Formats: sequence, structure tokens, C-alpha cells
Amino acid sequence: MAPMQTAIFFVLTAFGLTYITRWVQSVRNRGLAESGNEARSEVGNRSFPLLATIGFVTNFFDTLGIGSFAPTTSWYKLQKLVPDEHIPGTLHVGHSLPVIFQAFIFIAIIEVEMVTLTTLIGAAVLGAWLGAGVVARLPRQSIQIGMGVALLLAGGTFVMANLGFAPVGGESIELAGIALIVGTISFFILGALHTLGIGMYAPSMILISVLGMNPAVSFPIMMGSAAFLMPVASVRFLKANAYQHRPSLGLVLGGVPAVIAAAFIVGSLPLTMMRWLVVIVVTYAALAMLRSAWVERNSAMSLEKKLSDK
Repeated sequence: MAPMQTAIFFVLTAFGLTYITRWVQSVRNRGLAESGNEARSEVGNRSFPLLATIGFVTNFFDTLGIGSFAPTTSWYKLQKLVPDEHIPGTLHVGHSLPVIFQAFIFIAIIEVEMVTLTTLIGAAVLGAWLGAGVVARLPRQSIQIGMGVALLLAGGTFVMANLGFAPVGGESIELAGIALIVGTISFFILGALHTLGIGMYAPSMILISVLGMNPAVSFPIMMGSAAFLMPVASVRFLKANAYQHRPSLGLVLGGVPAVIAAAFIVGSLPLTMMRWLVVIVVTYAALAMLRSAWVERNSAMSLEKKLSDK
């Protein structure tokens, strides 16, 4: 094992243990009586297997690059399992450990040059911390529409490449020179966009391929980035008690085995199949972004109309 890889695993382990310790402390601080009330008031008589099933399904597809936040949110809202104000915290607390597992597995089974891996992960984390303030000033809907259209165009290019009509991607496992600089700047921006709730998985897949790398390399990079970001956010939600314990635990207990099952599917896919997977992921993400922009626009217009009528 390379020294850099060992260092990444060590830091990830430290992040994971800190997050788990804080979660245990949070549960103890709530007390058993409060936990019992929570189970009755938040999820009613819903069985715990349902909560674990949500964790399994959403993390299985998250490991394939689809993402877990949007499907989990939809499921929670559809069955009224978690109050809206506690959904963000529940997602972060519950999905952090499965994402850490994803990072460990993909970094171990998918070969990627360590300087490239650490540089791009570092850029994404730095973007999330320093770039969020700048990106937050940009119109969210404009970003969603722009990225949605760009991803659809990129997905179309990949279809053409898969059919032999256009050259896209390569088999390289590293970036160097100008390509590394472009990748670093791009992942800084993607990390900042991540703080706005705009997923970085699909854009990462496209970017990695456009820069001439094997699409599979995007998995350790994007999962590694999320694995460093999410536990830190989780600790903040835990401190504020802005999450739901049982649904979060369901995401963990269902999610970890799902990650292990799906990761080895991804790791064994040939390059052509990997490119088709990218097409599916990118198309899904693009349509989801455009739909979110449409829904938020209509909500804003409805609110504006109500205020003007008063």
C-alpha cells in the first residue's frame, strides 16, 4: 500500500471515529425517555426494517453514482417519516458512514495515481469550505439550469462515443500539467456547488472522462471528497440536535451492506459498460436538476403572488 493511500485511510478513519463518537454522545445526551418519545412522534409505528430498506436502496444506487440525498428525501416526504426541518441533518448523519465505506472500498479496488487523487479531493474539500460564500451569491436556479443542460449535452456526447461516432474519455489513471490544473480548479468549484445541494457525482464523471481518464477513476475521487465533507457536516447537525436518530440509524444499517454489494459491481465493469453507466447517471442528474429548478421557480412565483395579493 502506497504511503499516500495509507495516509488517506488513516485520516478517513479518524474522521469516521470522531463522527461515530459524537453520535453516541448525542444519543446519550438525549436520554432513553426522549428517544422513546422520538420513536413514537417521528416515525409512528413504522417498522425499523422499512428504515433500513430505505438505507439499502438509496446507498446501493449512491454507490453506482446516482446519489442518495434526493431519493432519500423523496421517500421520507412520501411516507412522512421525518419532519422537513430535520431531513438535511438526518441525511448527513445517516449517509456519512456508508460514504466513508465507499471511499475506503473504491480507493482500494480502483487504481488511481495518488497525487491526482489527493489533489482533486483536497480541491473539492477546500472549495466546500472557502468557495461556498462566493457560489452562494449566484442564483441557485441559474446554476441548476446551466448544469442540467450541460449534463444532458455531455450525456449525448457519451452516447455518440459509445456508438463510435465521437472520441470521449480514455484509460489514463492520472492527470498531469495543464490537465491537473484544470481538474483542480474544476473540483474546487464542484466542492463549492456541493454546499448548495448540487451533487458533484455526475459532473465529476463527465469531467474525469473529458480530461482523458478512465471514468471508473471518478469513483474514488468523488466518494473520497464526500467522505471528508459529510462527517464534518454531521457533527454540526449532531451538536444542534437537528436530525432524527432512528431514520439515521436505518440509513447506516441498511446502507453499509448495500455499499459493499454495489461497489464490486462497479469495480468489475469494463470500460464500455462504465461509459453507459455514466450516461445513465448523468441523464438522471440532469433531469433532476432541471426539475428542481422548475419546482423552485414555481414555488417562488406562487409566494410572490401571495405576497402581492395581500
